[in-house]
Amino acid sequence: MGIQMDDNRPIFVQIAELIENDIIDGTVPEETQVPSTNQFAAFYSINPATAAKGVNLLVEQGILYKKRGIGMFVAAGARSELTNKRRQQFYEQYVVAMIREAAKLGITTEQLSEMIRKGDEDR
Repeated sequence: MGIQMDDNRPIFVQIAELIENDIIDGTVPEETQVPSTNQFAAFYSINPATAAKGVNLLVEQGILYKKRGIGMFVAAGARSELTNKRRQQFYEQYVVAMIREAAKLGITTEQLSEMIRKGDEDR
């Protein structure tokens, strides 16, 4: 299960992120149905209103849309939109922070590039 109760982020945000992850990795392709809020609630043992709040967050962002009487579906272009959003978050959270820390430690751009190359070889 992907919900971590010790996570400081609200559960509905975590639900939205789990759906995003499934869209990004192709588990849930565009134009296919996502589980219902009741299914999310049962699977993660959370309140259905909390699950609905997470799903509605993605509806507001245009990632999911509702087919009346059928359920929620992944919008066309959602994967690309989410990938772009996550890349920007990655840049802001990790790359900028890494460059700032490297500058504090006197690590040059060349040294930092070498560290990244070495890390890539080691994985």
